[in-house]
Amino acid sequence: MSDAQDKTEQATPRKLQEARQSGQVAKSADLNTALILLFMASFIWLTRGLFLNNISGFLAGFFEHVLSTQGDGTDFVQFFIRTSLQAFYVLAPFLAIPLVIAIGANLLQVGFLFAPGVLLPKADRLNPFNGLQRVFSSRGFFELAKTLLKIAVIGFVTYRLVRNQLPDLIEVFRCGTRETVMTIASFGTLILLYGGLIYFFLAIIDYVYQRFQYQKSMRMSKREIKEEMRQTEGDPLIKSQIRRRQRQIAFNRIQQEVPRATVVITNPTHFAVALLYEDKEMDAPEVTAKGAGEIALQIKKIARESNVPLVENKELAKFLYYKVEIGEKIPVALYQVVAEIIAHVYRLKGRTA
Repeated sequence: MSDAQDKTEQATPRKLQEARQSGQVAKSADLNTALILLFMASFIWLTRGLFLNNISGFLAGFFEHVLSTQGDGTDFVQFFIRTSLQAFYVLAPFLAIPLVIAIGANLLQVGFLFAPGVLLPKADRLNPFNGLQRVFSSRGFFELAKTLLKIAVIGFVTYRLVRNQLPDLIEVFRCGTRETVMTIASFGTLILLYGGLIYFFLAIIDYVYQRFQYQKSMRMSKREIKEEMRQTEGDPLIKSQIRRRQRQIAFNRIQQEVPRATVVITNPTHFAVALLYEDKEMDAPEVTAKGAGEIALQIKKIARESNVPLVENKELAKFLYYKVEIGEKIPVALYQVVAEIIAHVYRLKGRTA
């Protein structure tokens, strides 16, 4: 059976986290492109008045200076600096918006992720055989089909838009600067809008596919899961031996301490706590053994065999089990209730507290 067929289990959180740290995440690059195109179209449409004034003023000033300039080199340098600043002011939104949207789209898909290891060269990326495998894999064919589909759809939509807008585009050559800019901006907005919608539709399909392929590539075999558990939690065989040893130590302590106890407080079925109090040697009762479930049953069994009184007090037994460790004195707040229990035990034994 091949490795791919062996990997039938869902990836563990640890493997997903390691893959994420190495930059392996499910995301669609088309979603970034779609959002950039849609936001750019929206920006141009919403700020078309300001955009029109800026670009018209820039072009008018540029051509006016070019056609009328008779200055020296200093005048040209000043003109170049001024024109460059104006061009940057006009083009700055078109440079900043794609950058911001690309970062936002990545955060939307995968959250904050810093994986410098992706930039490091790897031998398998330079291996031509591995490259051919990627090209002729199911992912490679999907990417090829997606690219051809994008070219076909966007080409068709662009053709229809150009054909419908052709009269206005031809008329541009007879118009002034303002009308020319408005016509080109409107046409560009339509191109961006339709392109963004096409990319967004393809991005949904692409993201579903990328997610499926990612989950498939992250699958693990039962052997890998066992190996990971061994690395993170230790060898199950060794852990079972440790637990067995711990139970044996606890049982030995119970056998030693319970017969010496003054009283055993029970829940009655869930918890059992052995208390020892020597009035001449101790200033407060001490927890000498405690247990839940099977250990509690074992404590009660040994107590009966050793004639140690069992007193049922659910709240006290639960509190002592969770709040007081073996070898510790009981808290001051319990002195009164425990003193009454020990006094009752002494009376049963015919002793005076």
